[in-house]
Amino acid sequence: MANQSASPAASPLFLREEEIRRGIELLHFGHAALMAGMEAALAAHGLGKAHQRALYFIARRPELSVSALIGLLGITKQSLGRVLDELTERGLIETRAGTRDKRQRLLRLTPAGETTEAALFETMRERMAAAYSAAGQGSVTGFWRVLENMLEPEAQRMVAALQIGG
Repeated sequence: MANQSASPAASPLFLREEEIRRGIELLHFGHAALMAGMEAALAAHGLGKAHQRALYFIARRPELSVSALIGLLGITKQSLGRVLDELTERGLIETRAGTRDKRQRLLRLTPAGETTEAALFETMRERMAAAYSAAGQGSVTGFWRVLENMLEPEAQRMVAALQIGG
């Protein structure tokens, strides 16, 4: 893990092409490093990245509707259907009908799903916690602000809803 001194400070001209390119490159390689750490954990559970993302958001919002999960993941109903079918067959998630609309499918992790998701999250948590710790609180807040400001208003609302459990 790189420490603060290994990274140059942003130029006062931080909107120049080279600074923007550096940010894009760091986002790319940072995400790749985070996911590379997941490869062994996913393989141990016989899961892929799509399974991990679905488990993560279902853990964050128990009773999440299928349509809401489609919105969070930005994928098609057909793609999500394959992932949910596999997770259901493996006993990691369960669905039930909605209380107001019986056609609605609400998702919840099973105890086995909770254990699996916790193990996968721990892999990412360790890497993120180490990076956050090395960067410091002010940098973490700035990082969050940059990422939030990259999002469209609807995505910002989805992120905010995850924070308040909405």
